Amino acid sequence: MSARTTFQNNILTGIPATLPPARPLDPSVSHAPRRVIESVLSEAEKVLAIQNALRYFPTGWHRELAAEFADELERYGRIYMHRFRPDYAMHARPVDDYPHRSRQAAAIMLMIQNNLDPKVAKHPHELITYGGNGAVFQNWAQYLLTMRYLAEMTDEQTLVLYSGHPLGLFPSHPDAPRVVVTNGMMIPNYSRKEDWNRYNALGVTQYGQMTAGSFMYIGPQGIVHGTTITLLNAGRRMGIGDQDLRGRVFVTSGLGGMSGAQALAAIITGCVGVIAEVDGDAVQQRLTDGYIKKENIFTDLDALIIRLEECRRNKIAVALVYHGNIVDLWERFVRDNVRIELGSDQTSCHNIHDMGYCPAGYTFEQAKHLLNSDKGKFMEAVAATLRRHAAAVNTMSERGMYFWDYGNAFLKEAGDVGAAVFKAGHRPLEPGEVSVMESPYRYASYVEDIMGPLCFDYGFGPFRWVCCSGTQEDLDKTDRIAAAVLEQMFAEAPDDIKGQLNDNLIWIRNAKQQIPVVGSKSRILYADSEGRMRIAQAFNDAIKNGELSGTVVLGRDHHDVSGTDSPFRETANIYDGSRYTADMAVQNVIGDSFRGATWVSLHNGGGVGWGEVINGGFGMVLDGSADAERRLKSMLFWDVNNGISRRAWARNPHAISTLNRTMEQYPGLKVTVPYLADEDMVKEALRVLSDR
Repeated sequence: MSARTTFQNNILTGIPATLPPARPLDPSVSHAPRRVIESVLSEAEKVLAIQNALRYFPTGWHRELAAEFADELERYGRIYMHRFRPDYAMHARPVDDYPHRSRQAAAIMLMIQNNLDPKVAKHPHELITYGGNGAVFQNWAQYLLTMRYLAEMTDEQTLVLYSGHPLGLFPSHPDAPRVVVTNGMMIPNYSRKEDWNRYNALGVTQYGQMTAGSFMYIGPQGIVHGTTITLLNAGRRMGIGDQDLRGRVFVTSGLGGMSGAQALAAIITGCVGVIAEVDGDAVQQRLTDGYIKKENIFTDLDALIIRLEECRRNKIAVALVYHGNIVDLWERFVRDNVRIELGSDQTSCHNIHDMGYCPAGYTFEQAKHLLNSDKGKFMEAVAATLRRHAAAVNTMSERGMYFWDYGNAFLKEAGDVGAAVFKAGHRPLEPGEVSVMESPYRYASYVEDIMGPLCFDYGFGPFRWVCCSGTQEDLDKTDRIAAAVLEQMFAEAPDDIKGQLNDNLIWIRNAKQQIPVVGSKSRILYADSEGRMRIAQAFNDAIKNGELSGTVVLGRDHHDVSGTDSPFRETANIYDGSRYTADMAVQNVIGDSFRGATWVSLHNGGGVGWGEVINGGFGMVLDGSADAERRLKSMLFWDVNNGISRRAWARNPHAISTLNRTMEQYPGLKVTVPYLADEDMVKEALRVLSDR
């Protein structure tokens, strides 16, 4: 047996035996904004928060750490335990570099480190991967313990994680998940945004954003692909583009939480993208990443508009960045009557109380200072800005622009402060009130109009994989394998899914040239259950015959067919009244767990925020074995068709046709299919009753 490396010894150490020295913040990485705890935690609760944090450490360290943790709580609004951040570089290593007794556990360690890689994570030293507050762990003690447990565990143990806290290793069996994750599972009556702030500050829960807390984030690829598909289909709906959007203009906002995806998607689809971003650090990060170019960054709106019109005339595919507030941009377009075909918003409105949205008239730094000094005044400024934002969008829409909500809670937050975003006859919803059947908003979400009926109802969603060897050669081979599967499926497919298959075939053929791979050697494409099973089977065969040099991890985003219940996004096109239920997501993760997933996760929260969504996720390790083949067929089939069945029961016509086709193909599948009642007949029955 070869000698352990220093890195392996550090992993196996877990929490060190001697207290490491305190360390200052590293200014070279982006840090999370201060979380407001004034009027959130009482003095007694601050004591409790520090006591909770000290549970990880020997009592002899408590006096020194208590003072330090008290300072962190006041300074940052959270106890991150910066002193315990490891010294080694944080990135995904080849799977065999991790100390392990279970190869599945080693793959999970790889995924955890990838999610905390500074090239991937939004605020890596605060353990936040994306979205402003999507955390892998609450603190560094949890990370250290989790990595040690994973290094020690066998294939007959399961690690349990409670909102980042490693409860421990428990005896199980080889077909059980190696890790079971829950994040933010609050009692429903205590699952509001203000509750999140309190209980996260206490150190007893966290917001995992699903792919952060499930260790499944792969950088901007997923968002780029979803945005690309959305833009192409938005163009088709408008009749302004089939294969590309050359000469058309798309305006939106957010380079930070959206990882620069919109800039890349604009170029891929051929349009003129204009993206506003108020945070200078986010602009610089996307410049460093290569998603935007320095010459296309503007602070002068006159110069920006001149360049926009030049690119429109010459049909140049470009991403133009306005380093400023999106509201100033929209209002200038209104004033100058600039023609815009497509518009949306991708600010982090789901995190509106914590710098997810910047009020107009303030720089980003000024807004952060205002938030920390006077949150009430900050929220008043945000509300006024949202009303201006909506008014400008309304004007542009009246002039012919197609605008959609991107599932980021923009319409909800704007509506809550009285912005004019409601359909005629509808009013702002009262706190806790729901709109059971149709959305009350004048603009559809992209799920209602595009992704739901054109992708999710057919079973297409964000299938992804990671090559654990860490080699570009393996990633290239998986691209070719996936393309070959899609080509075969396209030749066999019915007409109603040929478009989806073709879009994804184009994507996978060009992904290497078009998409920067950040962190792990990973890929995403939208696939249905048949596609996922065929691709996974082909990967497993390639590992078995030596064509691929190592393990492959499968997973998906929360933004999918079956794993997520959210009335404002993933299930926005459910109209039978069940948009506000979460049976599908919970059933999804339970079903994945006993059908062969390597790890499973259940989350309160996702892209639209804490309390607005329930996510069920999974990870699956392929190692070329017969066991992996058995598990992938069982689990991937369920993971998609659970959602198809729910969508069919909601009377979504494409889901019904997809389900019927699947039941013909798989005789063991027997699903309850709805009888469709005539609406006019039902109304007549009610009229007759009322006339009695």
